Amino acid sequence: MNIADYKRFDVINGLGLRHSLYTSGCSHHCKGCFNASIWNFNYGTPFTEEFEDRIIEDLNIDYVKISGLSILGGEPLQNVDGLLPLVKRIKAECEKKNIWIWSGYTFEEITQNKLMKELLSYCDVLIDGRFELSKRDLNLKWRGSTNQRIIDIQSSLSENKAVLFAN
Repeated sequence: MNIADYKRFDVINGLGLRHSLYTSGCSHHCKGCFNASIWNFNYGTPFTEEFEDRIIEDLNIDYVKISGLSILGGEPLQNVDGLLPLVKRIKAECEKKNIWIWSGYTFEEITQNKLMKELLSYCDVLIDGRFELSKRDLNLKWRGSTNQRIIDIQSSLSENKAVLFAN
């Protein structure tokens, strides 16, 4: 897995002060995508154990309250093998940190794939659905088009249907 970007102290991609990880690679190729430059799976730098350690350290800093990690792309769920150990480690080592994840796949599509569903089970909020240029709305929070949903993952997995996130 390659990383396209990593932003510390981000206030745009989710609730609270967070860190944001952008994975490389996406096969959806949505027309109008704001991150088309990172569709290539070879873009960026390899995700290493040292980089994973840095994310854990950054999430656990104590001089400011960090809410959690946002995982974007590219398409994070096309990088399950690289992300699964990271999200497991965050839940084990980063007390009270939440994980937000963006995906062009819908919740329903994700839950049909065993590995994607497992990755999702360690996350808290999902912004799902492919970006649709004809449904773009620049006033939306955390998403680009009106077809995309902000989903409470744990409630959704419990109820076996998409439950919208209420902030």
